[in-house]
Amino acid sequence: MQLVLYEPEIPPNTGNVARLCAATGTRLHLVEPLGFSLEDKYLKRAGLDYWPSVDLTVWPGWAAFTAAQAGRGRLVFSSSHAGERLDRFAFRADDLIVLGPETRGLPRELLDAALAAQETAPGGHVFPDAPGLVRIPILPCVRSLNMSTAAGILLLEALRQTGGLDLLEARAPAGSPGSAGPAGSTGPAH
Repeated sequence: MQLVLYEPEIPPNTGNVARLCAATGTRLHLVEPLGFSLEDKYLKRAGLDYWPSVDLTVWPGWAAFTAAQAGRGRLVFSSSHAGERLDRFAFRADDLIVLGPETRGLPRELLDAALAAQETAPGGHVFPDAPGLVRIPILPCVRSLNMSTAAGILLLEALRQTGGLDLLEARAPAGSPGSAGPAGSTGPAH
């Protein structure tokens, strides 16, 4: 599982996503242009001291990113108003979850391409590597969720569906905050 931030604009959101990626061992891709410098103090503050633990790649644009990722996983685009509901979408372990810029979301041409690709082939079969389009259901009085919040919700659901949460627990040392051992347990010790 990987997260892709397409032209992110707000440093603290990207910092929060970086911290999420460090906590889950998820690779993070930033697609330029960025709305900030990677040296931004708010970006660094939001990511705290976890930046060395982030598997980060910065791409000079969408074309460079997609050329490098061809055949390495399925693109799953997120939208606040279109696509399959996240709990009904079948995530795969090789998915690259793509989130758009905070003020405008993903470009219409990317969303339209994903919608077109989700159409079924003759016989009702969906093309296996067609890009996906997924949404988080929200009330109509809210335009969209914060990008870093959406990233966390989408990633957690994707990890849940693909067994990634079990892998996270297995990787955490006994007694660490992320482990299922007594020190990290939320229930009574046996």
